[in-house]
Amino acid sequence: MTAQTETTRARHGGVAALRAIGWLSQACGLVASLMILASVLITCQMIFIRYVLGGSTIWQTEAVIYLMVGATMLGLPYVQYLRGHVNVDLVPLALPMAARRVLAAVVLCLSLAVLGVMFFHGFELWLMAWERGWRSETVWGVKLWIPYLALPVGFGLFILQLAADLAGVVLGVDRPFGVPDADAGEDA
Repeated sequence: MTAQTETTRARHGGVAALRAIGWLSQACGLVASLMILASVLITCQMIFIRYVLGGSTIWQTEAVIYLMVGATMLGLPYVQYLRGHVNVDLVPLALPMAARRVLAAVVLCLSLAVLGVMFFHGFELWLMAWERGWRSETVWGVKLWIPYLALPVGFGLFILQLAADLAGVVLGVDRPFGVPDADAGEDA
């Protein structure tokens, strides 16, 4: 793996669509972090109610679970934007830049195909919950289409960021796998 001194981000090369998708991914990261903060605060409130006041809690555990799942799903495009997903760059480092670009395009296309299937099934689950009026089997009885919406939205935005990454590699404005070209002396 390469040592990086600064955060690697997706490059847009002045292409307005890629820049807009990058901003959207960053907004997703902000929303995901706020959801995590909300879940921490709700957990603290739940602990206070249960153990200090001796009361019972109804909605807190379920809300924290849904917020954390939602934050995970909405955080996907932001993590991809920052190149934070697992990346083993042994093979790309051994390849010349032209072959590295082809490999990146193949990997991104395969990733888009797999995520397309996940998006489809996530959308299907959300739609069933919406049409059938599913509710959780708890006292709170949340309408399940609300937390299930995180699946198609998260996967859809992740697909959008991956498509932007593919366009960046194809247009030559972004480095494949975020790895610099050693021959050109490019900085990480």
